[in-house]
Amino acid sequence: MIQERGYLDMQLLRFSTAGSVDDGKSTLIGRLLYDSKSIFEDQLEAVEAASKSRGNEEVNLALLTDGLRAEREQGITIDVAYRYFATPKRKFIIADTPGHIQYTRNMVTGASTADLSIILVDARHGVLEQTVRHSYISSLLGIPHIVVAVNKMDLVDFSEEVFNNIVVSYKDMAQALHIRNITFIPISAKDGDNVVNRSENMPWYTGAPLLEFLETVPVGKDVSNVHTEGQGAFRFPVQYVIRPISSRFPDFRGYAGRVASGVVRVGDRIKVLPSGLESEVTHITQAADELTEAYPPESVTIQLSDDIDISRGDVIVRADEPQPHQEQELTVDVCWFNENPLQIRSKYIVRQTTNETLGIVRTINFRRNINTLEKESGVTQLNMNDIAEITVHTAQPLTFDDYRQNKVTGSVIFIDPDTNETVGAGMIKTE
Repeated sequence: MIQERGYLDMQLLRFSTAGSVDDGKSTLIGRLLYDSKSIFEDQLEAVEAASKSRGNEEVNLALLTDGLRAEREQGITIDVAYRYFATPKRKFIIADTPGHIQYTRNMVTGASTADLSIILVDARHGVLEQTVRHSYISSLLGIPHIVVAVNKMDLVDFSEEVFNNIVVSYKDMAQALHIRNITFIPISAKDGDNVVNRSENMPWYTGAPLLEFLETVPVGKDVSNVHTEGQGAFRFPVQYVIRPISSRFPDFRGYAGRVASGVVRVGDRIKVLPSGLESEVTHITQAADELTEAYPPESVTIQLSDDIDISRGDVIVRADEPQPHQEQELTVDVCWFNENPLQIRSKYIVRQTTNETLGIVRTINFRRNINTLEKESGVTQLNMNDIAEITVHTAQPLTFDDYRQNKVTGSVIFIDPDTNETVGAGMIKTE
């Protein structure tokens, strides 16, 4: 059965929350879940009981996301807490990330797949160093939409002047980081002002409440316009080669994987990298269905007109589109995850899409002070939670794009060859 589709289901929004300690990240997420009626009665009962045991007169909605015992005891968020909820308009995956600097790696992990980042600012304190740090990480990860939620407006008498001053201050900082697509929303997470429902206490704010904005912010585009909208050239990292498995299909050979970007159609002329061999797409299948075209993030099997040598880790691209880079020398913005420091001349397994090879750290070009954003040169090692630009030389050439152009083919992880631990994650830079 051949299926034709004009659109993919793009109604899933992944977003992360970030902010300074006690800015109300977990309370905001709890308020979203509570006011959108996305929690079960037993969950609410458990939170009510936990709130009473802590001496809270009101329900502490932060406990809906601060799931670890250590988090509840300390009153802070340590690990990334993922929550799922839905409204009639959209599905959501929330990553509630830590605000402490020592948990930077957790924030990077939680925000790495986000379409949008909510950065909370305490209306009483304004833009702080932590705000700059969280904004920088969101910018580094290429998150396309930033919402600055100015929280605790109830504690500044819902002042429009206070809100406007924070907007001006944040825009000045964002300009230096080249952050675009910023939306500012004044809220009170504790009381629910402008979270799900419009606040009567701030009639001067004429924008949408937070949930309405989350339901309507553009996520994905009409996939039939994938090229004209600039969503990138076709990239298909091969995950598995399907060879003949029975006498019924003695000539079957397919290449399975997930479409990373772009679109591919039956009849397209393609090129296989790194070999450079060309062929034509004859069939695209997904389970028992035969398709005429495939889009990200679909997992499909592609068949070609020519029997050419293709292995796991190869990348199939369209021959008529811009080609990815193929190099052994990589410049990478890396966040170091491990207690054992990264040192110059250290060797790691470098995994990129479905490919992996051995790599050696040539240089640490600079470490970024993620509070002041200053570049620190002369660094010889990176400690856990450090962010830096490094140069890595790989044993085999990798096929990649700049991370800002393609998050899938532009990202790498570093694995300790002795322990098999993931010790760092990086974003490849080509400019």
